[in-house]
This record gives sequence, C-alpha cells and structure tokens, in this order.
Amino acid sequence: MLGRARVDALPSRRMSLWSHASALAAKTPPARNRYVDFLRAVSIGAVVFGHWLAAAPYVDASGKLTPTHMLAVSPWTQGLTWVIQVMPVFFIVGGYANGVSWRAARSARRTYAEWLDGRLRRLIGPVLVLVTAWVLLAVLARAAGWPAAMARVGSQMALIPIWFLAVYLLVALLVPITYAAWERFGLASFAGPALAALCVDYAFFAADLRALGWVNYLFVWSAVHQLGYAWLGGRFDRPAVALAWALAGLAALLALIGPGPYPLSMVGVPGDEISNTTPPKATLLALGCLQGGLLLALQTPLRRWLARSAPWTATVLVNGLIMTVYLWHMTAMVLFLGLVHALGDPGLAIQPGTAQWWGTRPVWLALLALALLPFALVFSRFERPKERTTAPTAAWRQVAGAVLVCAGLAQLALVGIAEVNRVGVRVEWVAAIFAGAALAGYWKRASPKPSPARA
Repeated sequence: MLGRARVDALPSRRMSLWSHASALAAKTPPARNRYVDFLRAVSIGAVVFGHWLAAAPYVDASGKLTPTHMLAVSPWTQGLTWVIQVMPVFFIVGGYANGVSWRAARSARRTYAEWLDGRLRRLIGPVLVLVTAWVLLAVLARAAGWPAAMARVGSQMALIPIWFLAVYLLVALLVPITYAAWERFGLASFAGPALAALCVDYAFFAADLRALGWVNYLFVWSAVHQLGYAWLGGRFDRPAVALAWALAGLAALLALIGPGPYPLSMVGVPGDEISNTTPPKATLLALGCLQGGLLLALQTPLRRWLARSAPWTATVLVNGLIMTVYLWHMTAMVLFLGLVHALGDPGLAIQPGTAQWWGTRPVWLALLALALLPFALVFSRFERPKERTTAPTAAWRQVAGAVLVCAGLAQLALVGIAEVNRVGVRVEWVAAIFAGAALAGYWKRASPKPSPARA
C-alpha cells in the first residue's frame, strides 16, 4: 500500500474530509501518476465489497447462526471472482510504487535501511492496532465464558485480510534485488519466477508435494510485482501491447482451468480440496496479466479524467484511509453480526442465494459501510507515522523483524487469534508480531534534539 497520496495530518474539526482531501489534491506534483492511486482505491473497494457479498450468514430453522459462503451456496458466482479477485492488481500497483520509491532513494543516496524503515513503519503500524484489538476481544470472550469456537471463527474471519500484508512485506524486503533484476533482465525477471511457479504447481499436482506449494506465495506474487516495474518502465504505454498481455492472460487461464486440475474460482471455496489462492497457483499469474493488461490499456483516457478536481480529490480521500479500510472491514462485519445476533437476528433468516436475499444486499452493504466508518476515521491516523529523526535500525534487524512479523501474521490469518488456553489467545504468534516490530525498530525512540549552545 505504498506510494499513495498521503494524508499528512488529520483534518481539523472545522474542515470536512472532502475539503481536506481537496487541499491535499491541489498540492499533487504534476509528474505523479494518479492512475496508480486510482487503481489502488478501486481495488480496495472491490476487495471490501467482494468479502461482504461473499459472506452469507443466516439463521437456520433451529435458530443457529450459520456462517456460509456464497461461492459454495451458489456455484455460478465463482466466475465473478475473475473480477473481484484483485490482489494481482494490488501487487502490480505495489511494484510500480516500490520502483518509484526505490529509484528515488537511490538518487538521493539513501541507504536500504533508510528506505526500508519508512516502508515498514507505514505497513506494520496499522496492523499492530488491529492485532491488539483482537487480543483484547479474545481475552474478554474467554473471561465472559463464550464458546472458544465462536471466538476462533470470528477472529479468523476478521483477520483474513492480513495475509496480504504478510506476503507484501516479504516482497517489499526484496525490492533492491527484484528491481536490480528488472534493470538487468527486463521482462525475463518476470518470466523467471513465473516459470518457477509453474514448476511448483507441477510438483504440487503431479508429485503430490502439497507442502511445496506454499513457496508459490513468493514466486507468484514476486512475478506479478515485476509487472509493476514493467509498467513503470513504459512497457505498457501502448494500449495494443497492454491488450496483448490481457489476451495472453485470458488464453492462459482458459488453458489451465479448462482441462483442470485448477478450479474456476479465483478465491478459495469452502469445502473444495484445491484452491487457486491457498497456496497461490499459476492461475493468479494469468489473472494478473489479464487484469493488468485490460486496466493499463485504459490508462491514457483515465489519467486525463483524473486530472480533474473531483475524481482526483475522491481518490486522495480514499487513499488517505485505504490501509485502515482494508484491515478493519472484516472486523466491522464480524462485530456487526455479533450485534445483530444479540438483537434477535433481524434479517438473517433469509435463505442465502434466493431472490429475496439478493434484493437485501444493498441494505446489507450500506449497513456494513456505516459499521466500518468509525473504524476508518479513528484508526486511520496510524497510517501516518511520524518522521524519523534518528538513524534507522540496522538493515539486518529490520529484515529479521519483518520476517518475524510476517510469520505471525500468516498464522493468525490462517487460524485466527483465539485459542483454548488460559488467556484465550495464540500467545506465541502475537508475541512474534510484536517482537518482530520491536526488533525492526518500530518503537525506536527519537533522541532529543540538542539544546542550542549558550553565548
């Protein structure tokens, strides 16, 4: 989530969010590629509404609240995931933004440690708040005697978004290497990890080496990240070239999915043995080419449109809250469901997938947006860390700390934070996250400025 239009200070009470964003938008440097920020904002919207639509909780005849998933309830919706699975777009945008940032750091003769320090503090800070909140909720649930399964399922649903942060942190650590590979080998730096991902898939299916498949978190998303460098390098400036990539991606998807064994859905379907996302498969590479090609073929007219005040101000406004919205949108839904359940489950007796259920989705989405709003307004300030006034922590410590944070985030995204123990929390993985942040220097205190010498 880097290189975005930042909100450097919270708006005053006298200034509306829109006017504050408008003031920031007016200061945008002419050379900034506004389409990068626009794609990030649109992608966040797709992820949030996709998650909210896919969730289909309902109360059965026995009065039990049952969490279901639309992809399993209505299999025809699985084809829609080719549109709402936009993580490839995130990594393409991230590659572009990381390339711009790293290139600027080199030009300014900033070290890797200095560059990485800013990146990690912007990424780690917001997620620490989310994890802290869920530690408190899990402890309270344990103290109140709530069923451990309920707390575990709720926290697992709420923390699903942090898997992206775990992977993105790892990819960001490698930017000096991957950008150097791009400068030397060009598109071959995309082909290398893409071919490696295909080999891992072959071993996954043909040799039943399922554990090896997890390596594709690095190969698949690193390859897609390289496409962001290609965009920055002007390789997609011609619409015909971008459309050729889109067609190639579509052809690859049809070739992989048609005969199998890859499933149709680009999102994991509960109950299915094989998923395109957990661990990631080569199908996501093809999807990245398809989505990236189509979107980049449209960049010239959309960049002209974004030169207007209103659309660009809206983009700046969304980007000022973007990490918070992404991290908290599932927590808002889980807590909203808890409130509705406590009130007697109004509206949750409608059978998912029916015409009546689809007819109530606009209301469902509007209520969840209202539930998310206070989280976005309160916690977005953690997206804006204070500028470092001292030397950053050593690069090796930042890397080691980031890896530790990634390990903890990945585990919580898989199994949730609640556990059947004395405190009700998976202490070891929470500790890994906070220990990693400390090792990386997140809480490093700034040295006081020296007092001016007296005459």
